[in-house]
Amino acid sequence: MPELPEVETTRRGVLPWTEGQRVLAVDIREPRLRWPIPDDLPQRLCGQHITAVERRAKYLLFHTAAGSLLVHLGMSGSLRVIRDNSPLLRHDHVQITLASGDRLRYNDPRRFGCMLWLAPGECHPLLSGLGPEPLSEAFSGELLHARARGRRGAVKPFLMDGKVVVGVGNIYANEALFLAGIRPDRPAGKISLARYQRLTVHVKQVLTSAITQGGTTLRDFVGGDGKPGYFAQQLAVYGRGGRPCTRCARPLQEVRLGQRSTVYCVACQR
Repeated sequence: MPELPEVETTRRGVLPWTEGQRVLAVDIREPRLRWPIPDDLPQRLCGQHITAVERRAKYLLFHTAAGSLLVHLGMSGSLRVIRDNSPLLRHDHVQITLASGDRLRYNDPRRFGCMLWLAPGECHPLLSGLGPEPLSEAFSGELLHARARGRRGAVKPFLMDGKVVVGVGNIYANEALFLAGIRPDRPAGKISLARYQRLTVHVKQVLTSAITQGGTTLRDFVGGDGKPGYFAQQLAVYGRGGRPCTRCARPLQEVRLGQRSTVYCVACQR
């Protein structure tokens, strides 16, 4: 599933070609996504200028004076800017044509994403109750320590809880916990403030590095320019269960926490 760095990579990729552009046409080829695309989306969006392209958690927001287009990439979706005569692909479900002649195509083989419309000032239920952005000043060791108080569950699912902090998906939680030296199965409420402060530094470091390198391509993610990301080449633990730890050479352990693959080093993480 595209995580925060992949979504931010997509936002940065489409931004130069969409911001300030007027929408000429919206062609919905397959409306049956996770939630049906609104029938009146073409009428609402056509003729509008895209004033800004923002990201909130793993959602993209294309703002106009009439409202905002809310997009989620789901498990395998992508948004690509098409600047030539490339034919539509099988799973290109939506095409948005801009006044420049460029087209924004939404491709989603599994159809687990969404494309919804928000009225001006509306906060969709999907966006309500979310925690702070992990790259913002609001995300800190003090915040994690306070929200972990009394929690007996493991720290990794806690870190991935969108009500605690948004966008720290499975890949990046594995990597940040390794860098911070924290076992992913430790009770969240038993971790000290100092260790949470170190963890937030590494969460920000891992996410920033992944964004810089265009995200992590593990299966079929591509950015807004259609190119893959390269952060997978630097993964220290994720997907490396049974292989030597990059620090101590001991075999990495792989377990499941919260139904997600979790890899860690028994020597380097405690």
